[in-house]
Amino acid sequence: MTTTTAPQGRTELLRPDRSPVRVLVVDDEAPLAELLSMALRYEGWEVRSAGDGAGAVRTARDFRPDAVVLDVMLPDMDGLAVLGRLRREFSDVPVLFLTARDSVEDRIAGLTAGGDDYVTKPFSLEEVVARLRGLIRRSGTAAVRSESTLVVGDLMLDEDSHEVSRGGAHIHLTATEFELLRFLMRNPRRVLSKAQILDRVWHYDFGGQANVVELYISYLRKKIDVGRTPMIHTRRGAGYLIKPGE
Repeated sequence: MTTTTAPQGRTELLRPDRSPVRVLVVDDEAPLAELLSMALRYEGWEVRSAGDGAGAVRTARDFRPDAVVLDVMLPDMDGLAVLGRLRREFSDVPVLFLTARDSVEDRIAGLTAGGDDYVTKPFSLEEVVARLRGLIRRSGTAAVRSESTLVVGDLMLDEDSHEVSRGGAHIHLTATEFELLRFLMRNPRRVLSKAQILDRVWHYDFGGQANVVELYISYLRKKIDVGRTPMIHTRRGAGYLIKPGE
């Protein structure tokens, strides 16, 4: 996961494909759940909520969150039971408990059951956000990277050092290959036409070789995709795009 600077100096966490972090809020107090959701959306995150344990499990299966905010007291089952169900399907997702009980026994029970952290009601929204950011980063879902780093799936490109790697393996690119890959990675999942690529990478100074884009796309594929799940795709008659390997 990468970071960018958001409004008012906040550092925005992003998934590896540069889409927003996903957080599931589970609380049967609708006003509180909405307040939490608004605070998390302000961080630039995508948020869904559920008002009971069964709804939480269903939503998690569909939404596949990067973190869960989970109330201990729910109408159909307690938060520890919900956590058990979530852990069977999402073993690594960090969970922040919300609890009105602050006894040592309750805290130990929640953490022993697999919870990663907890806040006690009443709490400040700033505390919840700060705890979540820490959990997401520590879980490995998020990694603090410099703003010069472009990340798409397991492919990384550092615009300052001109280093490129996929799955941790270094990839050597020529200057032109690097510029082409940078343009693709700055526009993930977006189809770029040959004309757009020529204008941005070659500035139309390509020696009259009409097939120069196809040629360099093939070079990139040999270095980026061979032996791996393809990331560079052709849209016949439209252009090329890059997206995380599936």
